[in-house]
Amino acid sequence: MKITGAQIRAARGFLKWSVSKLAEQADVGISTIQKIEDVDGDPSIASTLQWRSDARNEALAKIVAALEKAGITFLSANAQGVGLRGHIES
Repeated sequence: MKITGAQIRAARGFLKWSVSKLAEQADVGISTIQKIEDVDGDPSIASTLQWRSDARNEALAKIVAALEKAGITFLSANAQGVGLRGHIES
C-alpha cells in the first residue's frame, strides 16, 4: 500500500508529534520527513539514481513503522480517498 505525505502529516498531527519527535522515533533526518510530507501523493521517488530511490523508500518504511508502532493504521484508497485510523493506549 502506498502511503502519502498527507497521511504522514495527519498521523503526526493525530499523535501530537513534532517533526523532530518523528525523526527521533524513526531514526531519520528532520529534512527527510519534511521532504516526504511536502508531497501530497506518493512520496517515493523514481530516479535514475537507484541508491537515492532506495534511500528514500527505506526512510519512508522507517517512518511508517514508527507511526504504526505508535498506534496508527494507514487506510488504503477508497471512494473517499486515503486515510488513517489511530489507537492510543490510555
